Amino acid sequence: MSAGTVPVGPVRAGEDDRVDVVNRTVRLGLIEGDGIGPEVVASTRAVVDEAMAAVGAAPVDWVPALIGHRAIEEFGHPVPEATLRTLEELDAWILGPHDNASYPPEFRRTVAPGGAIRKHFGLFANIRPARAFAGVRAAAPDIDLVIVRENSEGFYADRNMVAGSGEFRPTAEVALAVGVVTRRATESIAHEAFRLAATRRKRVTIVHKANVLPMTMGLFRDVCREVGHAYPGVEVLDEHVDAAAAHLVRAPADFDVVVTENMFGDILSDLAGELAGSLGTAPSLNCSATRAMAQAVHGAAPTLAGHNRANPVASHLSAAMLLHWLSARDGDPALGRAATRIENAVAAVFAAGIATADLGGQASTSEFTEQVRARVHKR
Repeated sequence: MSAGTVPVGPVRAGEDDRVDVVNRTVRLGLIEGDGIGPEVVASTRAVVDEAMAAVGAAPVDWVPALIGHRAIEEFGHPVPEATLRTLEELDAWILGPHDNASYPPEFRRTVAPGGAIRKHFGLFANIRPARAFAGVRAAAPDIDLVIVRENSEGFYADRNMVAGSGEFRPTAEVALAVGVVTRRATESIAHEAFRLAATRRKRVTIVHKANVLPMTMGLFRDVCREVGHAYPGVEVLDEHVDAAAAHLVRAPADFDVVVTENMFGDILSDLAGELAGSLGTAPSLNCSATRAMAQAVHGAAPTLAGHNRANPVASHLSAAMLLHWLSARDGDPALGRAATRIENAVAAVFAAGIATADLGGQASTSEFTEQVRARVHKR
């Protein structure tokens, strides 16, 4: 398994979960962000520490860094150079949600913190699984898929230019945006998707809109197909994005791994997260071959901040993906076992009927966290 391809879902009964004693200390960045970010990130840190202890691994060396409102107050910018320098010394970090809509006007028009960090470190792949949990009401209880989203170009203006945003207005009445698709970036994301599918149900669906964007989306579709030839054991399908959205609602179990461009992946993964129960359970990993960033799909939910009501699961599962990625990259099985402990503990808490308010439950953030920590020690 390559770095950047991460197993998704809990270990099945009977799989090996031996304890390893690992002496190497893992250094992880910890970025709280805005809104509910400090609460869900603190919860995630506690769960990761518990899981590492449960498998006998050395404690994580947490390295704090600032973005968002606190960074503006201290450094005068939502993504200060000090934060980027800190992250440059690390291989991986956890990013809390940000609320750039509430930043001072001069920063609302700039690239959001998550996008700025992804671009700075070339995190071209955004891996977004969607899986329903027993005990959680889901519109699609049989959903179990992964959306592999190209993260560096496409039709989002903040990711397709070396300088500038790719969005401009030649007159007051006209606005234009430039979309970019390259063979190099498409090949990279396609390999991620096919490698991941080879560890799952061996099916990749290429989602595009080549019928109306034949040059850009046609290139994306065709390059993905070409890459697929290198994986003869993986079935290759392709669908237009509008048909794929309808298909996802009607028969989500048909999908295994979906590979698509930036904006389509963003939209479809939100849909998949809601079909699985809630965006509160939707994790993601942003990665390159050498660095990775765990980032929950949901936003900062400023109205919930400070009330101990936020759902920390998406952040927990994003951190588990990060540990799986590090385990695969570094050949460290203890990290993978810690990740699996987190995934299984979250599933066990849900199966016990315990949930936060967004899922119809009554557990607070701290109560849910303690329930996960307790179950991390159960194999």
